[in-house]
Amino acid sequence: MRVLVELWGSTVGRKALVALSGLLLGMWVVLHLLGNLTVFSGAATADGYAAALQRIPAWLWMARVGLAVAAVVHVAGVVSLTRASRAARPRHEVHARRRASTLAARSMRVGGALLLAFVVYHLLHLTFGVLHPGFVAGRVYDNVVRGLRPPWVAGVYVAAASLLGLHLFHGLGAAARSLGARPDAAAARRRPAVAAVSAAVALGFASVPIAVLAGWLR
Repeated sequence: MRVLVELWGSTVGRKALVALSGLLLGMWVVLHLLGNLTVFSGAATADGYAAALQRIPAWLWMARVGLAVAAVVHVAGVVSLTRASRAARPRHEVHARRRASTLAARSMRVGGALLLAFVVYHLLHLTFGVLHPGFVAGRVYDNVVRGLRPPWVAGVYVAAASLLGLHLFHGLGAAARSLGARPDAAAARRRPAVAAVSAAVALGFASVPIAVLAGWLR
């Protein structure tokens, strides 16, 4: 705990914590995607996968607590670094920096806030069933198909998948720089791989609502 406090006390340390927590969340995103894709194998596989997770509640709750801590550190770190950057930046540099930033970089803060809002909506929708009128506990496949059938809901999930891909694309590169992997040549070599991973994750998540809309999952 003392190490975390000391890291938080410096800008470099906070950047490292944001990077590490982001990588942890990214790993969970990939695992979550693999779980989501079980719906393409049918109701028995998807429901069986969810039931298997419920049979190890201790590990499940440990993962949830770890992810919650990582999310808090990530969001708090980003907010803190943003405030510090704005406070230290001369006003005449603001316009030039904005013009120089990429689409991914410009979307990081707003996109991150929108992703956080989506996570809350997603939990209320398909995890707890609060915003899902036909929700039945344990019926994962049916809940997904019924929940994503309204076009506007599917549209929200596709948009969130796109935002996630963009967030990963910029975030993975930023994490590498924050953790010391700074050489331009190495960054250039990593860029295609980062783009491929980000696109694969985005397409993977978007494939489920698109399949529901197309009638491939019913």
